[in-house]
Amino acid sequence: MKKVCGKIAAVLKNVFGCGIAIGLFAGGLTVLGYIAALIIGGDAAAAICQFISKGLMPWIIRGTTALVLLGLLAMYLSGEQALTIGKKEKKKADK
Repeated sequence: MKKVCGKIAAVLKNVFGCGIAIGLFAGGLTVLGYIAALIIGGDAAAAICQFISKGLMPWIIRGTTALVLLGLLAMYLSGEQALTIGKKEKKKADK
C-alpha cells in the first residue's frame, strides 16, 4: 500500500509542479495585460482590464486552488511533514 501511495504522490507532485508553473506564468501574463492596458488607455484599456479581472483571473484562482489541494494530497500520501518544528529540532539534537 505504501508503494502505491508513493507512486500516486509522485504523479500528483509532478502535476502540481507543472500546474503551478503554468499558474505563475498566467499570473505574469495578467500583469503584462494590465501594463498594455495602461499604455493603450481609453475604452480599449477598460475592456482589457475587465476581461482580465472578470474573465481570466477567476479561472486562474480556481485552477491554482485545485492544484494546491493536489499538492497537499501528495504531501499527505507521501507522509511528508513540511511545516513541523519537531524534525528540525531532532536533527539539531542528533548533531
